Amino acid sequence: MTTAAAKTSNGLAHTSTGPDTADRARAASRAADLAERAAAVARVAEQHLAETERDASFPEHALAEMRRTRLLALLVPEADGGLGGTVTDLVDVSMILGRADMSVAMIFAMHCQQSEAIVRFAKPPLREELLARLAAGELYLASVTTESGKGGDLFKSYAPLRETEEALEIDRAAPISTGGSNADGFLITMRSPSATADHHVSLVYAHRSQLTVETAGQWCPMGMRATHSLPLKITGTVPAHHVIGEHGAFHQIVQSVFGPLAHIGWSAAWLGTASGALSRVLHLLRDPAGRKRFDLRSELLLTRLSRARQRLDTVHALLRRTEALVAGGTDWSSTGSQLLLNNLKITAAEECCAAVDGLIDAVGLRHGYLQDSPTRLEKSLRDLRSAVLNYSNDRLHLADGQLCLLDPDVRFD
Repeated sequence: MTTAAAKTSNGLAHTSTGPDTADRARAASRAADLAERAAAVARVAEQHLAETERDASFPEHALAEMRRTRLLALLVPEADGGLGGTVTDLVDVSMILGRADMSVAMIFAMHCQQSEAIVRFAKPPLREELLARLAAGELYLASVTTESGKGGDLFKSYAPLRETEEALEIDRAAPISTGGSNADGFLITMRSPSATADHHVSLVYAHRSQLTVETAGQWCPMGMRATHSLPLKITGTVPAHHVIGEHGAFHQIVQSVFGPLAHIGWSAAWLGTASGALSRVLHLLRDPAGRKRFDLRSELLLTRLSRARQRLDTVHALLRRTEALVAGGTDWSSTGSQLLLNNLKITAAEECCAAVDGLIDAVGLRHGYLQDSPTRLEKSLRDLRSAVLNYSNDRLHLADGQLCLLDPDVRFD
């Protein structure tokens, strides 16, 4: 035999490759399978990109493909019928989708954030009901966390949640709700029924059929147009057991799920968008026709390409570092962990946008500024300009400044 093999005590052949090799092979096969599913969604998103961009319309075809490929069930455990995905899978899929359309990647990443909250904090019988629907691709989730007068502060809510013996009454306005007009279900933050302060916040789940959902304005943004993040007015009644976690304890969900997965998922979407832009530029430059238009020996061009790659490698390293800590069950209440998580979001938002901005200078007006360029740099820049505003970097810098004062020895977790 050319491969070393031996009989085990039960008579089964055991090769010298060992369990580590088998595990790696299974992991590689699984990663390839998820990449194929993500690529299928990305292809559909690109087919309808001109339409969703022009009309600022929701990418319904891409969502339908997410249902068909069951990517909506990525983080649902296999025991509950899902794909049993990890945070690494979330990063990988979001990056693939981001290369096609940042809006689609953000829609997907934010849905996964909501589904993980259900996996971790929903109680029976609601948990089983929702996970079954997620596993079947029947449940696209939108969050309702924005509220006038509080900015992006997740730890506050002013809208009161009214409680009767068997029901919860929802009356909520949201200035921005990504995908809310197309969602099958909503996770909604409201002031807890027994709250004595604005930070006593509850998270409530509602089926669309249990609500009256009305649009309260338009969505006409510079970028991120296909997120279709309309302002909504939501009213309705849900059963009392539709609370996710404990009443008034939404901060626990923020610290363990919403915060980490938002910053990681968003950063992966942004990195995918910027890396897709760089890839399209490099293919343009390497094309025989491109070589006639550009001086590939230009020191200025080479330096700008180098800086773009440097920025993206920096984001990628920080993203993978943070991803590994989340996968390892890091306690995100520590000062160093909070700084790392916030700095991932800040750095990814700034560096991905700066990389694309630099690429526009590198290839000039025709292929950097015009909408009909195959590089799509103009769209990528408009989309990525939202990153520093999406839970404002200014807000995070203020928080990080305070956290720095709590860590005078500058320790790295």
